[in-house]
Amino acid sequence: MTQIFDLSGRVAIVTGGNGGIGLGMAEALVGAGCAVSIWGRNREKTEAAVSRLKATGGQVEGRTCDVTDPASIEAAFAATLAALGRVDGFFANAGVTGESKGPFVDRDFGEWQRLMTANVEGVARGFQLAARHMVARAKAGDPFGRLVATSSVASIEGAAYNEHYGASKGALNAFVRAIAVELARHGITANTILPGWIETDMTARALADEKFVKAVSPRIPVRRFGTPADFGGMAVFLMSRSSSYMTGQTLVIDGGYSIF
Repeated sequence: MTQIFDLSGRVAIVTGGNGGIGLGMAEALVGAGCAVSIWGRNREKTEAAVSRLKATGGQVEGRTCDVTDPASIEAAFAATLAALGRVDGFFANAGVTGESKGPFVDRDFGEWQRLMTANVEGVARGFQLAARHMVARAKAGDPFGRLVATSSVASIEGAAYNEHYGASKGALNAFVRAIAVELARHGITANTILPGWIETDMTARALADEKFVKAVSPRIPVRRFGTPADFGGMAVFLMSRSSSYMTGQTLVIDGGYSIF
């Protein structure tokens, strides 16, 4: 039965894979036999993550990449392709949150631009490079591709004081649905994962606030915050042939937060 999740011979890129949810995904992918290229802005952090995964016997490499820089994305993709020979999956996990969570009426629209550039355009550029490669392979008789974007439950709830972040992730959901329809004929699926409150560096400040934790914890039916490991199984499933008939979906992983 485990053979349906065997990723031997597959290659995946995980942006923001040097920590948090991305690293949780990368660990599970490597454990299932997938070769993984971790992309991150912090070289030292990326090297540490690569060393950690290589210690498990996996085939892993790292690339320094800033997803807000088109040239950086193109260089990282070309280098990954040259090193690993192919790209079967692209997990666009890198993203940013709002630096200012004040009232919308006082919002500096430079913040909107920053979020849209990283959370939408950065994903689109990476997916475009991966899709070109996957479509070419499909036309050559090797139809297979997996595009997975990390969105947020902020894209489906009323994210007060955080409307710019919610808007960027909502745009990401719509973008992925559109390319899912367009690319399906080539054996390529595209889906988004919507995390709730997860224990990562990005949420550390909020989760260190006792008042916030007391307010949010009762709203999570499973009665705990999520961890990066909670995303590993989904990553393996989406990367495998078992998910071939599922595309264009927004998959919520939040312990029931958004429905309670």
